[in-house]
Amino acid sequence: MTEILSPAGDLERLKWALRYGADAVYIGGYDYSLRANANNFSIDDIKEAIEFAHELNKRVYVTVNIIFHNEDLEKLDDYLIALSESGVDAFIVSDMAVIERINTLKLKPEIHISTQESSVNKESVKFWKSLGATRVVLGRECSRVDIIDILENVDIQLEVFIHGAMCTSYSGRCVLSNYVTNRDSNRGGCSQVCRFSFSMDDNNDYQICSKDLSMIDYVEDLVKLGVASLKIEGRMRSLYYIATVVNAYKSIVTLVNEGNLSEDDILYYKKVLSRVSNRDNVPQFFDKEPLVDEQYYTGRQEVSNQDFLALVISDEEDGYAIIEQRNNFKVGDTVEVFGPDTKARKFEVEEFINDKLESVNEAKHPQERLKIKVPFKVRKYDIIRVPILLTK
Repeated sequence: MTEILSPAGDLERLKWALRYGADAVYIGGYDYSLRANANNFSIDDIKEAIEFAHELNKRVYVTVNIIFHNEDLEKLDDYLIALSESGVDAFIVSDMAVIERINTLKLKPEIHISTQESSVNKESVKFWKSLGATRVVLGRECSRVDIIDILENVDIQLEVFIHGAMCTSYSGRCVLSNYVTNRDSNRGGCSQVCRFSFSMDDNNDYQICSKDLSMIDYVEDLVKLGVASLKIEGRMRSLYYIATVVNAYKSIVTLVNEGNLSEDDILYYKKVLSRVSNRDNVPQFFDKEPLVDEQYYTGRQEVSNQDFLALVISDEEDGYAIIEQRNNFKVGDTVEVFGPDTKARKFEVEEFINDKLESVNEAKHPQERLKIKVPFKVRKYDIIRVPILLTK
């Protein structure tokens, strides 16, 4: 079955990603990771993450994918050995020096080639296989034709990005951040200069920013082609974003495998994904060359999402569940619940009871714990959100 691979910026988000359907997660340690601003994982965190994942028969991959300078190599062996001994399932790497050390040390984890290598053709994929790689994360710039050509000519697992932010440059080739902010984008310090606004002589603000990626229309194609892993971008993203996006794509893959995917399913999950994102989503390179409609030039708006209303933190009890508030909602509102084992269902809020056993009309205090009356069974780790309304 095609793997859904989720990002996780910390241990909490890792657990939510796995609960909500991810078959594997990719994480960064404190060192050698391209998301230095994420909370990231200590070795002890990584051990806990692996134990949690393996109990669910799921996998953990660790990024070691910066562009290495000489000083970065000094403690590399110790780090790789510690990761291997922790039980990591794969290293995600981009530097041949790292591959050489993994092979010399005869470490157990698989070698996955990072998208930072911008692999977009069969010869480069053959080369990585010759060095011991079991999987290549293709560059986001690959088209359907490119993917088919590689699959037909190289016996190796391919991983394809299906959702999240795009680099304006080829991944791993951008130095804008280095020049503008003195932060090395290829050593974990990217300041996303491509999303800055630049003033010109006409007093308008211009950007060089790509719209985000969404491959929801082509998941069935990717599964049937035999792509091994569908990858979601976003180690800096929220718990709600991770749970929602993972749940959407896992649901679609399951429907594909069952032979039950319908147009209505695609429309519904498109709406789900459009509401959780704060930028427009397009397929980018898969079906055609990106043109003006796949990029931002002026007038980009990024709206903060307020759909995440509450977490269910305790199973239903006598028709009530205990929730932890995330955004304001009140008696009379129609809300929607979804979860790892809960299909999305709507209900009207009839009553809240606070910790003083008082009936209240509104959940308005940040992370306040309340009892809420629910007309059907809900479970711990379910999420309450603003309803997704399907309109054609």
